[in-house]
Amino acid sequence: MALPLPPHWDPDRIEEIRRVPYEARAAEATAWAEAHDIGPAREDERRVGLLLVDCQNTFCTPGFELFVAGAPGDSRRLCEFVYRNLGRLTEIVATLDTHRAYQIFHAAFLIGRDGRHPPPYTVVSVADVEQSVWRAADPPLQKHLERYVRALAEGGKYELIVWPYHAMLGGVGHALVSAVEEAFFFHALARGAQTRFEVKGDDFLTEHYSALGPEVGGEPNLQLVEHLRSFDAVVVAGQAKSHCVAWTIDDLLRLAPDLAPRLYLLEDCTSPVVVPGAVDFTPQADAAFARSVSLPLFTAMNDLDIDYVIAAVRRLLA
Repeated sequence: MALPLPPHWDPDRIEEIRRVPYEARAAEATAWAEAHDIGPAREDERRVGLLLVDCQNTFCTPGFELFVAGAPGDSRRLCEFVYRNLGRLTEIVATLDTHRAYQIFHAAFLIGRDGRHPPPYTVVSVADVEQSVWRAADPPLQKHLERYVRALAEGGKYELIVWPYHAMLGGVGHALVSAVEEAFFFHALARGAQTRFEVKGDDFLTEHYSALGPEVGGEPNLQLVEHLRSFDAVVVAGQAKSHCVAWTIDDLLRLAPDLAPRLYLLEDCTSPVVVPGAVDFTPQADAAFARSVSLPLFTAMNDLDIDYVIAAVRRLLA
């Protein structure tokens, strides 16, 4: 049964960047668990994990670098989902997109014939690199750039895109949305379950959309795959539906196809990248999820009692 929303929850503050009052929330979480007979996560009969992809200010808060227009509403519904299903969510796994100034998709990495760096949202094709429309600003990295754009083309996902500087390590944009962080902290204290954080994207020579591995080169995060296998159900949400959420699910299905019947998408807690006048990745997001037809996709998932998911898992395991 869905729980009530705790007194501190204020949906009107979803876009605020603020300090979470940890001591107060810790005491309230303990009292909330006692009042609503919420036991420790280690005693859960069916383990339900929430995989949250990149719910950071850089994507979710207006005015930040790669703001996804639907993200504030997604974050509000996500928080309510966590609070209402506090006693059924065993663990939260949160990924953090993590970058520095010099990354292959940031302007500083590339330079044009006129000696200038490309503007945000410039698409860099194989032909552009071969014809020196764009080249590596650091000459020793030119060969890598050439190999990289060819590998992207062969992979059939996206061409190299120059993104605005975003998710900068140590910056405010790198942090979780304050209300989301507060909900996760409240969950951790109420359930006695440490939130697990997964850093991705710190290899400056590749993009890293998926939480499970880079676009080119590197090794998949098999430790995370095995951890997700430990749940009877994995609920996925976050930003953006067209990129990091899409390719995380894609990689999960490729690396662990046995997880498909246990995978659930909070479809009203994720949105595609749309920058008016620049890019609109809605069609790519729709195409990515069309490939995942085996997934039980739910709209308005926050209004759906998670008992439905538990019941589905029981049927699967029967």
